[in-house]
Amino acid sequence: MTDAFDPISLEIHWSRLISIADEAATGLLRTAFSTIVRESNDFATVLMDRNGDSVSENTGGIASFSCILPKTTKHFLERFPAETWRPGDCVITNDPWLATGHLPDFTAVTPIFHRAALVGFAGSIAHSPDVGGSLWSADCRELFEEGIRIPPLRLYREGTRNGDLVDVLLSNVRVPRQVMGDLEAQVVANQVCAQGVAEFLSDTGLPDLQGLSRALSTRTDAAMRRAIAALPDGTWRSTLEADGFDEAITRIECEVTIRGDTMHIDYAGTSPQVDRGINCVMNYTHAYSVYPVKCALDPFTPRNEGSYQAVTVSAPDGSILNPRFPAPCSARQLTGHLLAGAIYKALAPVMPDRIIGECGGAPTMRALFSGHDREGDRFSQVLFASGGMGASPHRDGLPTTAFPTNVGAGSIEAYESVAPLVVWKKQLLPDSGGAGQFRGGLGQDVEIEVRAPDAVRLSLLSDRRDHPAQGVLGGGAGASAVIELADGTRPHPKSRTTVAAGARLRMHYAGGGGYGDPKDRDPAALAEDIRNGYVTPEGAARDYGVKA
Repeated sequence: MTDAFDPISLEIHWSRLISIADEAATGLLRTAFSTIVRESNDFATVLMDRNGDSVSENTGGIASFSCILPKTTKHFLERFPAETWRPGDCVITNDPWLATGHLPDFTAVTPIFHRAALVGFAGSIAHSPDVGGSLWSADCRELFEEGIRIPPLRLYREGTRNGDLVDVLLSNVRVPRQVMGDLEAQVVANQVCAQGVAEFLSDTGLPDLQGLSRALSTRTDAAMRRAIAALPDGTWRSTLEADGFDEAITRIECEVTIRGDTMHIDYAGTSPQVDRGINCVMNYTHAYSVYPVKCALDPFTPRNEGSYQAVTVSAPDGSILNPRFPAPCSARQLTGHLLAGAIYKALAPVMPDRIIGECGGAPTMRALFSGHDREGDRFSQVLFASGGMGASPHRDGLPTTAFPTNVGAGSIEAYESVAPLVVWKKQLLPDSGGAGQFRGGLGQDVEIEVRAPDAVRLSLLSDRRDHPAQGVLGGGAGASAVIELADGTRPHPKSRTTVAAGARLRMHYAGGGGYGDPKDRDPAALAEDIRNGYVTPEGAARDYGVKA
C-alpha cells in the first residue's frame, strides 16, 4: 500500500535509494577504461523493482537512458522469466529496438536477491568505444553495416562469464581491451547497486522493494499530473526542420494535446525513414519527448517510473521517428535531440515562462577519429563538445552546454593522452548566441591536429549547418555549425572521410537560439557582453541596432 510510508520515512528511503544508484555510477566511472564513460558522462545507472519498473536513478548520467532502461529490462524478462534468474547473472544487449536506439550503447542488467528471493534489478548503460562495423557514423544504408548486434544474452551465468559471447564480441571490435573494460565496469556498477540494496533492505526490515516502488511511483505520477492539469486543455502544433542527409531534409511535425492531467505528443506528418543512419527508434523518440516535458513542468521531483506515465507519445510506423528494422540508426541523436525544440515551440503559447529556445548543441556534433598511434596500437576516440544552449525566459542560454542530453565534454588532457591528437584551440565563439531579450548560449571554436604517423579515419555526425537553432517569442537564431579542414575544404558533415597526418580540423559548434525581442535586452547586459567579447561591436549593431 502506498500509505504504508509516512512522508518523512519515504523521503529518507528515497534519498538513500538515489544514493545507491549514485554509488553504482561511481563504481562505473572509476573502473571504466574509455574516456567516453570516465570523462564524457555517456552512461546511466538505474535501480528497478522485480517488475523492471525504475525506483531510482543516478543524478549525473544521461536522463533519457534512465527512461529507456526499464523498457529493456522488461524485454529481458520476456526472454528470461523472473524465476530463471540466479545470483551472479548479468544479461546484456545493444539491440537498438530493445534498448537505446543504436549499437554503441550496451545495456547490462543484474538481478538483486535478498534472503534468496528476487527483489529487483540493477541496470546500467554505457556508450562503448567501438562496436565494429563502420565506426560511429551516419552514412550507412542499413543496420547490419553499423556494427555487431548482440541480442539479449547472458554475459554472466551464476558468476561464470560466457566466454563464447565474449570471444564473438571482441573479435569484431577495433579496441577490444577498452570495450571489455567498459563492459566489466558496468558489471561492477550493477554489483555495487545490488549490494547497496541488500544493505538497505536489511537496515529497514523491508522484505523487498515492491511497496516502496509503488509509493514512490504514485507520488511522482501525481506531481507530473498536477503540473499538466495546471495548463489549459487544447492542442498546439509546431514544425521543425533540420539538415537531414543531403537533399533529404528532416521535417518534424509535432502536435501536443492536453486533456485534464494527461498529455499526448504525436508526430504524424513527420519525414519518412531514410536509408541513412539518422533514423530514431521509438524508444529514443519516447525518451527525448517525455524528458523535456519533465524538465519544463516538474523539474525538481526525482525521476522514476511514475514520472512519465501521464505523457504518451506516438509516431507513424515507418517514419524517421519510428523506423522499421533494419533501418540504419547509428546517429539517431541527430534526429532525437531535435524533439525538445519542437515540443517547446508547440507549447510556447501556453507556457512561455517554462520553455527555452532551440539549442545549438541539439543535436550534438561529434567527430570520431580512428587509426593507429606511433606505437602501432589501434585507437578510436570521440571528441565530446557542445554548442550553446537556448535562452530561457529568465536568463541567457548557457554557453557550450548540451541539452536535452547532459553528456559532458571531458578533459582535453585526458583526450590527448589516449590518442595521437592535439587540440590547439577550444574557445567561445563570439556572436554565435542568438539575439534576444535573453541571448542564446555561445558555441565554440575547436581546432584539432592529427599527430598519427599515417592518415586516420574521421567520422562526422553533425547538423545545424543549414538550419541553425531558432529562437522563440521573437528571439533570433544562433550561428550555424561549420566544419572545415585547414586548407578550406569542407568534409561531408555526416560521412566518413580520410584525414592526412598533420592535418588540422576546425569545427564551429552552433550557438543557441535567443528568447524574446532583441530590442528588449537590458543595455547593461549588452554592454557587458561586448566587454566580455561574447558579442562584437559589429554584432551589436547588426543584431541589436546598438553602436558600441
